[in-house]
Amino acid sequence: MTASALQEVAIKSFERFLSHLGMIRDPRRAEGMLYKLPHVLLFAILAIVTGANSYRGIRTFIKAHRRRLNKAFKIGWKRPPAHTAIRYILQGLDPADVEKIFREHAADLNGGEAPTGARILAFDGKALRGSFDAFNDVKARQILSAFAADTALVLAHIEIDEKSNEIPAVQKLLEELDVAGHIVTLDAMHCQKNIRNCRRSAGASDRSIERQPADLMPQGRGRLLQHQAAFRRSDGRS
Repeated sequence: MTASALQEVAIKSFERFLSHLGMIRDPRRAEGMLYKLPHVLLFAILAIVTGANSYRGIRTFIKAHRRRLNKAFKIGWKRPPAHTAIRYILQGLDPADVEKIFREHAADLNGGEAPTGARILAFDGKALRGSFDAFNDVKARQILSAFAADTALVLAHIEIDEKSNEIPAVQKLLEELDVAGHIVTLDAMHCQKNIRNCRRSAGASDRSIERQPADLMPQGRGRLLQHQAAFRRSDGRS
């Protein structure tokens, strides 16, 4: 495959994602925007994936690959945006808008894969690396993710309240995501009767709620009580 063909394939793979990023509200004024928001966000993501961990690092990535990015995405950036401009753009984004767009993109990718077996959705909470602040005595942030095991995609994530745990966060994601036809896996802390009762009252239809465990050994329990009573009589205690 020629270099131009490879470039065409790369561009097409980003077209859908760029269209999603274009739906995020731009915090800047419409006048004099030299750098379009979808490209700024995409290049910032590419920079972070390749190891950038600061606004200056994102700018350095764009500066080093500016010619390639211009050619690949058919843009005409003469210079990379200043790190202060990148900071202003990223800090001005509405987190809810960004999460909504990324969920839609992940759902598109997940739905595009033909399932070969049972679809498994795993909910798990993890500490966000580097989010703690020892100087200000701020604990690390806890993030709950919904991970599609068969496609290796994070379909959604939500921050866990510092004064709570992941139980209410899971209930919120279960309401927001379409989990029909999926096997959902959770930690043992979610096996609580009050949670199951709440989901039953909300009309949930998972198997653990519809079919409560039955008493499978009533006769065996009766025989055990009879043997205990006989033992007490023979021992002279009844």
